[in-house]
Amino acid sequence: MAALDQKSPNVLLQSLCCRITGKSEVLKQRREADAALFSELHRKLQTQGVLKHRWSILYLLLSLCEDPRKPCSRVAGYGSMFAQALPRDAHSTPFYCARPQSLSLGHPERSSTLGTSGISSLGTHTLNGPTLTPQALLSGAPAQVLGDSLRQPGTRLAWTLAPGTSPSATAPTSRGPPAPPALAARTQLRPRRDGDENGEIAESALVRDILYVFQGIDGKFIKMCTPENCYKIDTKVPLSKSLRDLSSRLSELGWLHNKVRKYTDARSLDRAFGLVGQSFCAALHQELKEYYRLLSVLHSQLQLEDDQGVNVGGECSLTLRRLLVWTYDPKVRLKTLATLVDYCQGRKGGELASAVHAYGKTGDPSMRALVQHVLALVSHPILNFLYRWIYDGELEDTYHEFFVASDPTVKTDRLWHDKYTLRKSMIPSFITMDQSRKVLLIGKSINFLHQVCHDRTPPGKITPGSKDIDSPRDAAELFTDLEGAFQGKIDAAYFETSKYLLDILNKKYSLLEHLQAMRRYLLLGQGDFIRHLMDLLKPELARPATTLYQHNLTGILETAVRATNAQFDSPEILKRLDVRLLEVSPGDTGWDVFSLDYHVDGPIATVFTRECMSCYLRVFNFLWRAKRMEYILTDIWKGQMCSGKLLKGMPELSGVLHQCHVLASEMVHFIHQMQYYITFEVLECSWDELWNKVQQAQDLDQVIAAHEIFLSTIISRCLLDTNSRSLLNQLRAIFDQIIEFQNAQDALYRSAFEDRKQQREGEGEWGVSAAEEAEEKKRVQKFQETIPKMCSQLRILTHFYQGIVQQFLVLLMSSSDESLQFLSFRLDFNEHYKARDPRLRVSLGATRGRRSSNI
Repeated sequence: MAALDQKSPNVLLQSLCCRITGKSEVLKQRREADAALFSELHRKLQTQGVLKHRWSILYLLLSLCEDPRKPCSRVAGYGSMFAQALPRDAHSTPFYCARPQSLSLGHPERSSTLGTSGISSLGTHTLNGPTLTPQALLSGAPAQVLGDSLRQPGTRLAWTLAPGTSPSATAPTSRGPPAPPALAARTQLRPRRDGDENGEIAESALVRDILYVFQGIDGKFIKMCTPENCYKIDTKVPLSKSLRDLSSRLSELGWLHNKVRKYTDARSLDRAFGLVGQSFCAALHQELKEYYRLLSVLHSQLQLEDDQGVNVGGECSLTLRRLLVWTYDPKVRLKTLATLVDYCQGRKGGELASAVHAYGKTGDPSMRALVQHVLALVSHPILNFLYRWIYDGELEDTYHEFFVASDPTVKTDRLWHDKYTLRKSMIPSFITMDQSRKVLLIGKSINFLHQVCHDRTPPGKITPGSKDIDSPRDAAELFTDLEGAFQGKIDAAYFETSKYLLDILNKKYSLLEHLQAMRRYLLLGQGDFIRHLMDLLKPELARPATTLYQHNLTGILETAVRATNAQFDSPEILKRLDVRLLEVSPGDTGWDVFSLDYHVDGPIATVFTRECMSCYLRVFNFLWRAKRMEYILTDIWKGQMCSGKLLKGMPELSGVLHQCHVLASEMVHFIHQMQYYITFEVLECSWDELWNKVQQAQDLDQVIAAHEIFLSTIISRCLLDTNSRSLLNQLRAIFDQIIEFQNAQDALYRSAFEDRKQQREGEGEWGVSAAEEAEEKKRVQKFQETIPKMCSQLRILTHFYQGIVQQFLVLLMSSSDESLQFLSFRLDFNEHYKARDPRLRVSLGATRGRRSSNI
C-alpha cells in the first residue's frame, strides 16, 4: 500500500483496477477466453472520453456480479482505503461554479448558484482519478447510517468507523499468505516512551504537530526556524528519513499560510491601502476561511479517532500520506495566493488589479478560476469608480486608486486641459488605452458641461442609464465579455456625451462661427476689409509708434467694418474684434506695432487658448507685413505710371527710370509668388483640412487637436518656426529692401519735381520771376549732377536685393519641404539666379534622392 500511495492518481487507478478485476483473477480459474475478453473490454473502456469515473463503473459492475452471501473480499479493503475522502462540506468549487454532481438532489446547496472559492480540498475537477467512495457504501451500511454520516460534516472523515463496523472488519486482505508475526512486529513503529531516547516518534504525534503547523503554530517537534524561514524538525529527534521528508513537505503548507496571513494582517488595518487593496485582503481572507474549514474537519477527525481509540496506522486513522493527498489542492491554491502576495507588494489601485489579472493567463483551469475569483473582488471598487465617473461625472478617489486623476487647484478656464488626467500606472491591464481615454473624456465632458457651459441637464438625460456593479459576481460576468458588454457601455456613454457637448458648443456658443471669424480677420481672409483698413490706417501708421493712440485706431477699425462686407457679421463676433499695439522698440513706426486682436472667453476659450491666440498673433504680423509689401509695391507702380510721362522730357533720367522699372518688376514678381504660396498653398489647404476634421470630430479633444495641427502647420510653412529662422531672416531682409527702394524712388521724384510753382500760383503771384528762373536753372543743373550718384545707389540697391534673393533661393532648395522647393522654381522661373549660382542648378529629383540616401 505504501507503494500505491506514492503513485499519481492515474497510475493508482490503473493499478487498482488490475488488482481488483485484472486478468490474474480470471487466469487462476483457468478462464483464458474470459481474460482475453476482459482485456479487450477494459481497453475500450479506457479509450472512452465520455466516462470520467471509470473506476466507479468497474466497481459497480464488480459489486453487481459478486454473490452477496459470500464474505467481504479484499475489494472491500481496497475500497475502504481509497474511501478516505474529505466530507462533502470540505469539497468546494471555484467561485460562481456549480457544486459537484455527486450531491444528492435534495441537498439545499445543490440549487444554489454561488459556491465557495474552493481552497479546502482537492475537488473533483483537480484530480484525474475517480470519485472516492465511502466505505459505508462498500460495507453495506444501512441507508439511515449513510444519511446520518452525510449530515454530520465533522465526522465524514471517519466513514469507515460507522456504527456496526470495526477497524478489523474493514482491514484489507493480503494478496499473498499472511506475514510472519516477527516480520509484522518489525514493520510497526516502536512508540516512544518517557525516558526512552532511542524510540522513534509515533506518526500520530507528527500528525498532530502538522495540524498545528498548518495554522502557523509551532508544534512539539516541528518548529519555525527563523534564520532559515522554514519549519524544521530538530535533528536530535529520532525519526526515520521518510517521515522526516513527509513532515517537511507538509510543513510547507503552514509556511504558505503564514505568508498570506502576515500580508493580510499587515494590510487590513492600513487605510491608505485603499478600497482595491482592502478588497484584495478580503479575497485572501475568504480563501483562508475555506482553508480553516478544512483544518477544522481534520481536527474533528483526529479528535474522533482519539475518542474511539483508533489504532495508529489503521485504515481509518489520519496519516501523513493521507494528509499529503488531501492537502495537495489547498497547497496549490495557497502557493498561487503566496505568489500573488509577493507580486502585489507595494502596489495599489489599478496597478494591483493589473498584477492579479496577469496571473489569470494560465492553462490550469483551477488556478485560472481562483485568480478570476480574486480579480472579481479586487476590480469591484474600480468598476464602481468607473461607472460613477461616466454616468455622474463624480470622482471620489480618496486614496488615488482610479486611473483618472483630478487636480483641485486648477481653475475653471483650464478644466478641460489640466484638471483631469490619466494615471497610466493605474490603468488595469484588462482595460485598453483607448477605453481609458474614452472613460476620461466622458467624465470630463460631464464636468465641463456643468462647470464651464453652465448646462443644468441631468447626466441621466445625456447618457443612457445603466446598472452599476452591485456585487463581485457582476464584475466577474463583465470580465467574461470585456470586448462586448463592457465596450458597448463605454462606447454608448462616450458617443452620447460627446455629441451633446459639441451640439452645445456649436449651437449655444457658436464655435464654428468664431473659427471662421479667426480665418477672416486674423488670417486676412476678408480681403475688402483688410484693403480698406490699410488705406485708412496709412497716415496713422506712418507716424512713429510712440505717437499712436489705441482709441484712434479703434475708431478707424470701426469705420472699416461699417464700410465693407464685415458689417454683415454677427454682433457677437464684431464686438470681439479689437486693436492691439505691440511693445514699442526705438525707431519703430506704427506699421511695426499694429495688430488686430480677437477676444475669447467662456467655453470657446477651451479651443482658442492663450497659446493658440499667440500663434494667431504671430501669423497675423507676418501676413500683415507681407500685405504691406504688396501695398508698397502698388504705390511704387502707381508712382512710376504717373511720373513716366512728366519726366519723358528729361532724357538724362531715362536710364535711372528704366533701372527703377526693372527692379520694381522683380520685387512685384517675388511678392506675388510669396502671396500665392502663403494664401493658397498654406492657408487655404490647411483650412480645408481643419474644416473637414472639425466636421467629422466625435469629441472636443479631436476638435482641439485638429485646431492645434492647423496652427502648427501654418506656423511651420509660413517660416515662423525655429527650423526656418534663417529663411525668415532673409525674407525680412528682402522686405526691408523693398521699403528702402520705395524711399529711394520717392526721393528721386521729389528732386525731379518742384512744387514751388504751384505754391506761388496758389498765392495769386506769377509763377516765375527772373530771379526765380535763374535759381531754377541752378537747381536743375545741380540735379543733373546728382543723377550719376542716384544711378550708383540704385545699382547698389539692386545688387544687394538680388544677393539676398539668391541666398533665399538657396535656402529654399535645401529645405526638406517640397512645397518650398517648388516655390524656389516659381521665384526663379526664368533661371536668372540659377545661371549666377551653381548651387541652384541641382534638380529637384537629385535633391530628393540625396535626402533619401541620407535617411
